[in-house]
Formats: sequence, structure tokens, C-alpha cells
Amino acid sequence: MTSPLLMIEDDARLAQMVIEYLSQSGFDVTHANDGEQGLEQLQLVQPELVILDLMMPGMDGLEVCRRIRALPGQAARVPVLMLTAKGDPMDRVIGLEIGADDYLPKPFEPRELLARVRAVLRRRSDPGQTSASRTTPVLRFGSLDIDRDARTVQVAGKSCELTSYQFDLLVAMAERAGRVLTRDQIMEAVRGRELEAFDRSIDVHIGRIRNAIEVDSKDPKRILTVRGVGYVFAKQQD
Repeated sequence: MTSPLLMIEDDARLAQMVIEYLSQSGFDVTHANDGEQGLEQLQLVQPELVILDLMMPGMDGLEVCRRIRALPGQAARVPVLMLTAKGDPMDRVIGLEIGADDYLPKPFEPRELLARVRAVLRRRSDPGQTSASRTTPVLRFGSLDIDRDARTVQVAGKSCELTSYQFDLLVAMAERAGRVLTRDQIMEAVRGRELEAFDRSIDVHIGRIRNAIEVDSKDPKRILTVRGVGYVFAKQQD
């Protein structure tokens, strides 16, 4: 059974190359030429992942990503892999801050794109929960509730918006509350398998999680930075 993907990309030659390559690995890729068409196809195709170009005429990738995250229901939670300009870190940071799950600079090798697509989908379908964690799906830390089955987060009854990857990062840290974790340990726990060394965007994602769950993201009480090491999720919280 093929997995449906949606690629929103104005470069027809690149899109055709990607479609041909990914189709050989069991993916059914629908192509949209621009942002408006992409948002229409999103509702029709209901893809498991969106490959989204940042630089497009008219509605750019940032605006498309914002609109996806503003959609009602499950449509807003579809993983987004953003294609960015090579050598421009601000594109990467802004993309992640508005809700992209991962990024890939252009030009890229098709094998790397395939690896990233598989990694994002694997995180979504197999977040690495233990059998014990499945029997108690809700993690509670003070006013913070993390429901692993429903994949929702609430603070004092108010819903917090996180991407699929950010939710998995939060769960990975919460399940290891009180332990100081390096960035590599956190990413390895989320992926559940091999660590992909080219992903060093975790600090941006942590910042987004803090914005969602902390009272004051500049003075965090739930996710603490351990200088020179990594992060620790606090066991005791209000």
C-alpha cells in the first residue's frame, strides 16, 4: 500500500524527479504548482506528509505553512518538510518557528530527501513509547497534561499547538523527567532508531515548545537548559 504525499513546488523539473524517485520507494506523490493549489490538494489528498518549497511566486512556503497550521482538526497536524535555500540559516529558523517539522536545503540528493521523509513518518507512527507508557497515556506535571494517545498537550486546560516532531520531543523529555539529556540523546530517543547527524535544529524546536507550554518562555520552569550539556525536563512543576 502506497503512502500519499503532497509536494508543493513551482519547479516542475525538480518535482518530476522527486515524484519518480519517491514512487520507487512506495510513495504516491501529488504535485501542486503553487501555494493556492497546494492548499486545495491538501484537503483532497489528505497526505501523510507535505514537501513544501519555501521560495515560490505569489504565496510563499512560509505563508502556506502558516495556513496549514491554522486549519481545523487533523489537517493542521500533517508533518511539513520544508525545502529551503542553501546557506541561509534564517530560512531554516523561520520555517521551524512557524511549524515546519523538518527542513532540507537545496540542492539536495534524492536519497537524503527519502531519508528525511521516512524519518518524519517514522516519528509520527512510532514515537518509541514503551508498553508501560501506553497503559498510562497521560503524563501530568502540575497543570501540564500530555496525552500520548490523543497526541494533545494542555496547560491548565488550554490546548497547546505543537507540530508532530515537537510533540514527540516533548514526550521523549517528559518520559525522562529529571534526567539531563544531550541534544543527541533527545533526538535519538525521538527517532527510536539511528541518529541522523545532519539534523541540528533541536534548539529551535525546544524554543517553540517553550513558547507553547511555559508561562514565560524567557524564564522557563518546565524545560531547563543545562549549559554545555543539553536540557532537563523538570519533575516538579506548578
